[in-house]
Amino acid sequence: MSDEKPLVYLVLGAIGSGRREVVADLIASGLDAADTPVVLTAESEGGTDETTWRWNDDGEIESAWPATARVGFFIADGRGNPVDQVEAFKTWIAGVGVELARVICVVHCRLLHANPPLLHWYNACIHFTDIVLLNQRDGVENKWMSDYQLSFGKRHLPCLVDLVKKGRVKNPALVLDLQARRWSHWFDEEDEDDWKSYVSDPDTIMIDEDDVGATEQDEEQEEDEYLTRHLGGGRKKIIPDIRDYLGEV
Repeated sequence: MSDEKPLVYLVLGAIGSGRREVVADLIASGLDAADTPVVLTAESEGGTDETTWRWNDDGEIESAWPATARVGFFIADGRGNPVDQVEAFKTWIAGVGVELARVICVVHCRLLHANPPLLHWYNACIHFTDIVLLNQRDGVENKWMSDYQLSFGKRHLPCLVDLVKKGRVKNPALVLDLQARRWSHWFDEEDEDDWKSYVSDPDTIMIDEDDVGATEQDEEQEEDEYLTRHLGGGRKKIIPDIRDYLGEV
């Protein structure tokens, strides 16, 4: 996957959305055995077979990176605030010496369909995401699914969108590809011209400037709308607490 730093995929989404199954499929179908992949799962979500990560007393992500692993998947806390985790994740990858490959968001379609306010929670995830995978679609009416998929084009989202079927993705190589397609510049080190090149790609789905993205880009990268804070420390852009919608999950 890389001749230099190990690569890590950040996997966002709600608990119960099938992220572990998707990761298992990507490892089985999209990686070489020589990559020696590692899966890091939030301690709060349990799991006995994967390496866990946790928050330390300073509010930072704490987890080691196995020396033999050339690629890994960092599964975010599906009950937590994705923006807080994205912010801390950037510090963590720099500290352990790995490089971000892509951000993947797995959408729990039944959960979103039943709880429209969670659209704002998922919009926050998608703001940082390169590829969105629509999962847990059983029982969701076809019109809703069609409208939701069409909304990505209408909002001009730069990320790719694909379906998950029985825990498997159609094209693992497409998911694992390293091309950045996220709206946010939070993880970017290259200049803005690189971002403009994929936004102008005819195959790209663009983002809605009034919904989840900024309308203009200055010569200097502006502060991310989801990460900005008031002087008192609280975030300016508030998203729902997903724990209010998870029930017994």
